[in-house]
Amino acid sequence: MSFYCKGWRRRLCFILLVLAALFTLSWVMQALLDEPEIALIYGEPWEDMRQRSSALIPPAIPGRYAFHIPKSDARLRFIDPEYGFVTPLARFFTISFDNERVASIHMSPQIEPLLLDDALKVVLDLQNQWREQGWFVINPESDPPLADTPQWRAQLRDINKGGRTFWQAGDKYYIMLDIGRFKDSRHPDEERYLITLEVARPWVIRDE
Repeated sequence: MSFYCKGWRRRLCFILLVLAALFTLSWVMQALLDEPEIALIYGEPWEDMRQRSSALIPPAIPGRYAFHIPKSDARLRFIDPEYGFVTPLARFFTISFDNERVASIHMSPQIEPLLLDDALKVVLDLQNQWREQGWFVINPESDPPLADTPQWRAQLRDINKGGRTFWQAGDKYYIMLDIGRFKDSRHPDEERYLITLEVARPWVIRDE
């Protein structure tokens, strides 16, 4: 019995090999093009987050409260059936763990300081996601949501002010969103901005 492909069998073998190569190449290219992400459920076992995420992050330390940083730029996919959202890629990104479970998140949802127009796009997209998912502004009078208005732009350009707002999802999650001027040595003649985002359990009292 011959193990060589002959005639139509040879052509079939060739076609199958080409298809297998194309499938492998497509899979590799997709993996390279996809943005690494940390996909987490707040309070879940740390190892579950590691297995679900495409970005690498070290294992938790048993019996410790500490934090880890992903080994590459990564976006946050905050998984919740009601309140989920996704951020842009982040370079500064820390996730705390407590008793080997996901605790608070502290990040800057950008990979470099941004121009004001670009920073506002990021902030407004995040706020729109939260609003659509049922989050509410905790203190709308004292800390209203950020907006692209002349008043907000003037405040953000003031290095001593910046902007900050607080959001809450039911009684489950709390977010502090902050944006302010940032001196970027690579762009000394430009106004650059840094966004910071913190996710934790609720603790801020809502205005009546």
